[in-house]
Amino acid sequence: MRSVPSAEVVGLSSVRRPLAILIAAAIAALVLSASSAAVAQPKALTPVVLFPAFHFTKLEVTVHNQTAAPGCPRSGSFQDWYQNPHPSNGFSQVCRDELLTLRYDDNPSVPMPERFSNQRGVTVSFVDYGKTSSAPFYSVLYQTLEKAGYTADKNIRVAGYDARLTPDMGGFLPRTEALIEATYRGNGDQPVQLVGHSNGPLYAQYLLTHTTRAWRHKYIHGFTPIAGNFPGQGSVYSIMLTGLNTENFNYPTTHAGAVASARMFLSSPASYMSSGDPAVFGRSEVVLVDKATGVKYTPADYRRLFVDAHLPIALQIANYYIGFVKFRDPADFPDVDVSAERGSGIKTVVGAVLPNLDVGQVVTSKTRLLMRDGDINQEDTTNTAIRVWKHMRCYRFSLTDHPGVDHFDLPSNSSVLAQLIAAAERPRSRCG
Repeated sequence: MRSVPSAEVVGLSSVRRPLAILIAAAIAALVLSASSAAVAQPKALTPVVLFPAFHFTKLEVTVHNQTAAPGCPRSGSFQDWYQNPHPSNGFSQVCRDELLTLRYDDNPSVPMPERFSNQRGVTVSFVDYGKTSSAPFYSVLYQTLEKAGYTADKNIRVAGYDARLTPDMGGFLPRTEALIEATYRGNGDQPVQLVGHSNGPLYAQYLLTHTTRAWRHKYIHGFTPIAGNFPGQGSVYSIMLTGLNTENFNYPTTHAGAVASARMFLSSPASYMSSGDPAVFGRSEVVLVDKATGVKYTPADYRRLFVDAHLPIALQIANYYIGFVKFRDPADFPDVDVSAERGSGIKTVVGAVLPNLDVGQVVTSKTRLLMRDGDINQEDTTNTAIRVWKHMRCYRFSLTDHPGVDHFDLPSNSSVLAQLIAAAERPRSRCG
């Protein structure tokens, strides 16, 4: 028996052996090439759609022949957004607040969401809707995602909204659905991770509870609420009497400024949606004390508060919009994987002791502010209310605490962002 050389294929004639060797080599090369390609193939990234916080979306306000604010320019424009370095373009803070104050039609036959409108001669539009430039506060979040392989305005999108309005108004739902569907298609039919900060999760939750299970299954990977204001917060009750400057979140320093700002908040349905829900808070915290009468008000006393303050329109709006975004009952669970983040261990304003219940009171260094533990903006009651979601069937839920990290630092905190990226990378639950 003769030995067989290593390069020889047994059973083939000497003429066919070289051809067989070439074929075998080619097959091996193809297998190696396919294997290398599989290794080199970049992992598809889960797109991220961000829902910004209260007044963190850039709005363009255009004024044409307005007469609502006689002491203000009749025409012109300005932008409204938190940390706007140049908020004034001929319009003072008082003028901006007066022109952003909504008109209200108290006709009971008109559906509540249709009762609100801008002042005559005022139009409000989005700046760079859908793009990261529309919410510049989140630059660290964007940069961190980009370092992980993401691309701004491709698989990082922003679902902005008019912070004065609730998510049943202003075309929020169809506009946001269209953005998510376009993001899905533009990224190889990849479902998206919803990310919300502060009030943003209220709008995301409204979306999730007003779409079909089939739509969520197709388009949504999961949900990361960061300090979600789901049941509202106590401080908004007093803000509706003192006002708050939206470009820096400081209290107005003049009576005129406090009046204009407070009236703007009172006219906004989102103020009531953002106020502590009695169904969650009950009488657990005092949110306002009237020094003139000694009466203390809790969220459960909101009706008496607005009656005592002689604010009948506010009471109408409050009865409809306090507790507006449902989340506590199983029928209102988001039914997607949730990885929530919160801060804690910081004294947080939940209300104020005011001389009386007049609209437009100036908060000074002598004003006693009511405090509870929280994240500097929202109390623990607010930030832990979604623990009920641990009862979701099948879907994952986690709520991670970051002690000492305040409300405004959470979206740029490295641990929070690592959690977000991990949630986006984790395969979603298959729950039918």
